[in-house]
Amino acid sequence: MSLCGARANAKMMAAYNGGTSAAAAGHHHHHHHHLPHLPPPHLHHHHHPQHHLHPGSAAAVHPVQQHTSSAAAAAAAAAAAAAMLNPGQQQPYFPSPAPGQAPGPAAAAPAQVQAAAAATVKAHHHQHSHHPQQQLDIEPDRPIGYGAFGVVWSVTDPRDGKRVALKKMPNVFQNLVSCKRVFRELKMLCFFKHDNVLSALDILQPPHIDYFEEIYVVTELMQSDLHKIIVSPQPLSSDHVKVFLYQILRGLKYLHSAGILHRDIKPGNLLVNSNCVLKICDFGLARVEELDESRHMTQEVVTQYYRAPEILMGSRHYSNAIDIWSVGCIFAELLGRRILFQAQSPIQQLDLITDLLGTPSLEAMRTACEGAKAHILRGPHKQPSLPVLYTLSSQATHEAVHLLCRMLVFDPVRHVRGPGTSAQDRQTQSMPSIVRKTPKSLQSKRISAKDALAHPYLDEGRLRYHTCMCKCCFSTSTGRVYTSDFEPVTNPKFDDTFEKNLSSVRQVKEIIHQFILEQQKGNRVPLCINPQSAAFKSFISSTVAQPSEMPPSPLVWE
Repeated sequence: MSLCGARANAKMMAAYNGGTSAAAAGHHHHHHHHLPHLPPPHLHHHHHPQHHLHPGSAAAVHPVQQHTSSAAAAAAAAAAAAAMLNPGQQQPYFPSPAPGQAPGPAAAAPAQVQAAAAATVKAHHHQHSHHPQQQLDIEPDRPIGYGAFGVVWSVTDPRDGKRVALKKMPNVFQNLVSCKRVFRELKMLCFFKHDNVLSALDILQPPHIDYFEEIYVVTELMQSDLHKIIVSPQPLSSDHVKVFLYQILRGLKYLHSAGILHRDIKPGNLLVNSNCVLKICDFGLARVEELDESRHMTQEVVTQYYRAPEILMGSRHYSNAIDIWSVGCIFAELLGRRILFQAQSPIQQLDLITDLLGTPSLEAMRTACEGAKAHILRGPHKQPSLPVLYTLSSQATHEAVHLLCRMLVFDPVRHVRGPGTSAQDRQTQSMPSIVRKTPKSLQSKRISAKDALAHPYLDEGRLRYHTCMCKCCFSTSTGRVYTSDFEPVTNPKFDDTFEKNLSSVRQVKEIIHQFILEQQKGNRVPLCINPQSAAFKSFISSTVAQPSEMPPSPLVWE
């Protein structure tokens, strides 16, 4: 994993503290040191030999109209069979003909689309004709991940030859709840504009609405994820941990500013490249925050090991603080290289949390259901054991443990007469650390993403990210020019009012169909599935995660 480094840069810190763009005056010689590269992605992914292509057949484009020799035509046919994505055919991936269309191949694309596609293919062919090795190096299309609500494949975009991720959302229109959830996720993916949040690059052309059952979304392809890195033998320095945690919180601050709760933050949903850039992904469980505390929210969220205590205790309402709890668990996992609270059941999960944080006060359990309260009160009274966090690793410094304790707070928003009153607060304050830097008013509740980013532990992560990893700052001959806003938010917030008027599956289907067509207006040549491709049959039959891979269902206390 390559990570460039820089010693504390006064100009950048001035830019951060003063909030103004700054270029280093004169030439600054940064002391860069490179950390080892992350293992190449093929060490993480399971290759599927049936998708490997023979030399010469790996071209990632499907020619539209080319007058060539028979040998070239044969090569083109082989190429067409190899690549899963095609430019510019209409109604590509439904088995039956559209109404009014004769059976057989999909209808031809409009002339201008065909012409544009042909030009793209020609340009691509010309670009690579001098590099035969590049042709042979093109990867086969293959599956790289299975989530709760979709399957992700690595494929080649025929318009530019780049590898991208293709997410298939199958069985979208089974019921109204499923329709609404998918539409919400689709709208979010098109809304996001942030370097640490995965967003949609494109959506494949939908077929005629009568055959519209699946949605295919193109996103940036990332090489690995934090789960694979944590369980790998790859050494992680404190610099790695800081730059990862910085980016997670930077992305989360943006999501929370949009009014969005992710609700499934876990290492497998944090995608990482070998240059250590990180992006939050998988918004299948995400929703807009609920400001009305009397409205019940679903508890079937968050993979158990990363589930906040308020959800475990059956609270009917929760806030974006549930995502911060998950980040705290991941922070500890990055330090210790093992899951912090690894329990067999939701009850045991809660017991492990109280072993560390101590028995919560009645005030902290005010939103819990009666069964959960009774379970806690039946058990022995526990004292907090937070100093055990220092034993996670040699990287668990005072600063690290202090920030961790601010994330792993039992009560997300404490309504107390005076701050700093719980046993956990007293223990946090007694720890020799930089606790004095945290205002007392903040010490009694779970920290926010914004406040966590201001913690001294993350200063080096911010410096490293903006010195050589980000896209928001840039280097000139006179030094680095820093952005005026290191951790941007979004305004306006994500608007989910569209959901209130959705009343039938057919209505939502029509709205999503129209939404996808509108997203494509004025964009590049539209993409579609190539039904002749080697991987198509496997991809079309690939299903979503099995129940055993899903987040465990919530405990029913009563």
